[in-house]
Amino acid sequence: MIVATLERLEVLNKAEWLGRMIVKSEVAEHYRHCLQRLKEDESAQKLIAQFIKAKECYEEVQRFGKYHPDYHTVVKETRELKRQLDFHETIAAFKKAEKEMQQLLDEISVLIGKAVSEQIKVPTGNPYFSSLSCSSGCGTGGSCGCRT
Repeated sequence: MIVATLERLEVLNKAEWLGRMIVKSEVAEHYRHCLQRLKEDESAQKLIAQFIKAKECYEEVQRFGKYHPDYHTVVKETRELKRQLDFHETIAAFKKAEKEMQQLLDEISVLIGKAVSEQIKVPTGNPYFSSLSCSSGCGTGGSCGCRT
């Protein structure tokens, strides 16, 4: 049973405040704008749908590898569609905004972790932040990117 202390409630209130600040930030606003543009862009949606179908075919072909009769065709088509996705203006803008949002969240996570203790390990998915959050070594033999 967890008892709601005043200190615990204060921490939760500050966490809610931080969440509201993140939601109101320019980075979050830009992310939502790019997401809306992506949802409304018919050519982007068609390209995404094509890529999803191609990816399904690719995964099926990968079960047999280069021995599948359509291996080279499917691999080539999937790569071409991926390239089209990467260079589509709306999709690229969304991916950039998504990366910026993730970076902000990673930075905040690391700051909170460090405020508690230098030994706190914060999974961020970003090697730069992982190396900062595991500076004392985490016992994985360095597979997380830390300096064990």
